[in-house]
Amino acid sequence: MKKLLVVGLMMSGFVAFGQVKKDTLNKEYKLEIAPYKDNKTEKKQKPNPLSKKGQVFVFYGWNRGAFSNSDIHFTGNGYDFQLNNVQARDKPTKFGIVYIDPSWFTVTQYNFRIGYFIKDNLALVLGIDHMKYVMKQNQTVDFSGTISDPKYAAMVQNGQVNLADTEFLTFEHTDGLNYENLGLEKYKNLIHKKNIDLVWSYGAGIGVMFPKSNVRLFGNERSDRFHVAGMGTDLRSSLNLVFWKNWMIRAEAKAGYINMWDIKTTLNNKPDKARQDFVFGQVVAGVGYTFNTKKYN
Repeated sequence: MKKLLVVGLMMSGFVAFGQVKKDTLNKEYKLEIAPYKDNKTEKKQKPNPLSKKGQVFVFYGWNRGAFSNSDIHFTGNGYDFQLNNVQARDKPTKFGIVYIDPSWFTVTQYNFRIGYFIKDNLALVLGIDHMKYVMKQNQTVDFSGTISDPKYAAMVQNGQVNLADTEFLTFEHTDGLNYENLGLEKYKNLIHKKNIDLVWSYGAGIGVMFPKSNVRLFGNERSDRFHVAGMGTDLRSSLNLVFWKNWMIRAEAKAGYINMWDIKTTLNNKPDKARQDFVFGQVVAGVGYTFNTKKYN
């Protein structure tokens, strides 16, 4: 009887051990294949617009600008003088087909941007701000300095000069006040819905001033040529409404500082020049398109 009992216990232990081993192997087998199944079924989700490294956007819009008063210093053969607190305005084009006709796009006060996300939510942005700056003609300003030509020296009365007489000076950057800049912008998604996103951005930029200045001083032939005249810097912030992941409407506000120390005042290569610095403000609105340079399933 004892032998039968011992044999029975041994057989039951063997069966139990076999079942445990089988269960353990099944669990280990499941653990080994589970990640494989998950990897097969896992898909990369397309990121939100204006949020991930590798995304690109392009933008085209129009601006209105405002400028602080500035002191403009003129130097050349027979004159060295400064006009103080000169007022200026922008020069918007009347709304019409000129705003949508590509052959006339430089006539308007326009902005162009192309941005690339170098990190998540951080974009490197290359831009052109085509502003227009026009000195107000109907103003009297303080004058200091010397003019050797008696005709134009006589236009200075009691330390002031009336600029309404266009023979003394017309002064514009209307072809235009071109600020070619490179900036960094940080983006934050505020609203994320199925077919619409609202994205806020802020950043700063720096660049060169490449104006085509229209200056006519003392009746000389008008200076009218592109050249590097100085530098500018800015702070900017925008709201971007993105439809169907790609199409974008942008509204932007910008403030900055411009210093131009080499404004050409004569048409030829004479050393005549002017210099000025001022603060500017700008509001921009336009449309854009955003897309991904990386593939997403």
